Amino acid sequence: MDNMPKEKIAIVAVSRDCFPMSLSENRRKNVVKAYREKYGEIYECPVCVENEGHMRQALADVEEAGCNALVVYLGNFGPESSETLLVKEFSGPAMVVAAAEETGDNLVQGRGDAYCGVLNASYNLKLRNLDAYIPEYPVGTAAECADMIHEFAPVARAIIGVRNLKVISFGPRPQDFLACNAPIKQLYNLGVEIEENSELDLFESFNGHAGDGRIPGVVAEMEQELGAGNRKPEILAKLAQYELTLTDWVEGHRGSREFVAVAGKCWPAFQTQFGFVPCYVNSRLTQKGIPVSCEVDIYGALSEFIGTVVSQDAVTLLDINNSVPADMYEDEIRGKHGYTLKDTFMGFHCGNTASGKLSSCEMKHQLIMARSLPEEVTQGTLEGDIVPGDITFYRLQSTSDAQIRAYIAQGEVLPVATRSFGGIGVFAIPEMGRFYRHVLIEKNYPHHGAVAFGHFGKALYEVFRYLGVPAGEIDFNRPAGMMYPTENPFA
Repeated sequence: MDNMPKEKIAIVAVSRDCFPMSLSENRRKNVVKAYREKYGEIYECPVCVENEGHMRQALADVEEAGCNALVVYLGNFGPESSETLLVKEFSGPAMVVAAAEETGDNLVQGRGDAYCGVLNASYNLKLRNLDAYIPEYPVGTAAECADMIHEFAPVARAIIGVRNLKVISFGPRPQDFLACNAPIKQLYNLGVEIEENSELDLFESFNGHAGDGRIPGVVAEMEQELGAGNRKPEILAKLAQYELTLTDWVEGHRGSREFVAVAGKCWPAFQTQFGFVPCYVNSRLTQKGIPVSCEVDIYGALSEFIGTVVSQDAVTLLDINNSVPADMYEDEIRGKHGYTLKDTFMGFHCGNTASGKLSSCEMKHQLIMARSLPEEVTQGTLEGDIVPGDITFYRLQSTSDAQIRAYIAQGEVLPVATRSFGGIGVFAIPEMGRFYRHVLIEKNYPHHGAVAFGHFGKALYEVFRYLGVPAGEIDFNRPAGMMYPTENPFA
């Protein structure tokens, strides 16, 4: 995929001056060996940090090596000031992990006390207002620390990506879709740049791409991708013209940022002026690693980008749309999949889900829009049932008063035919009914949710926490018996 950050992780061992430095160095070597054997390359900094001078040397070394993510490894108790200054001065995301004691036969000269050192490190990080990723249980053997570093990798990628991201938007939110509107202040707090444009700017650029010599090549790509699902071949040239418009805009407007996501306008005037709907093009760019959200959903685009980086796969943005009919549940779900009716719902959007995430697909016109517009200007949706399998439904969002919050819920798309239209699937999330009421409604989330294809809740939670979302504002679908603060205990 294009437009994706790549992490290069460095490990730096630290040592308290009243402990043998060799203890920390040897333990670092064992972690590096375990990581390389199981996961691949990691940069081993040869400088062991015992003081601020060593910290400067280590910092220069990892920066010269091109590392953009850092593991501070407490092979023993560690120098709390120097190790946290290393986190402060390093430009990328950092984690803190520590060595477990190795044997009961060597607890005099071989005892490192890193279990204690993590406490001082965490306290010093807080004193300096610093963020670092600390695993659930951050003390382990060489093999266990290697596993923890591997779990840090997608978190690091996401932080690197967000801090180097620009969201490009076109047009204000459509009327009656104020739920997608949110203050942009939190984007800047997160380190994201925003470029807001008029859809008239986009239309001018689109017209400027008329007759672009690259259009036939893009059309050929589309024809190959759609195959027998190419139900609207007459619209492909216009869609290709629009795709080139967006990709050229992205390349021409990155500015100082390395990565881009797009929040696009898709109605009400888009169809009549451009002559099509942009859904299929949005799906193609998203599949290539440039997420494009619908209805100028800026935080939806940001959420999609984070999920793409974490999963290293295409994601989608769906309406939390409609309930599953009771007769459909009785016929096709009860007794087969272990969910209640209230655990299920249908996730839908007009046609922005990538072809690779649909069981089969067809290019069609947008039925809802065609109820009030000529059908010929509503062509361009990619329709089909979403592939069954594990999913993570999530969103990062600013409230109307510019507070940041997020939710994460793991579940699955069921292998149940939807019998409906659009890009759509039958979703099942444990205790979805309660989650719907006491998180989505209670906390005023919009109807759009991002969908990653797989279970990525653990990594997403750590990303949101690292980005500064308060722990109490990262919600999840609580299991039965674990009440929400707003849940009526007598219900």
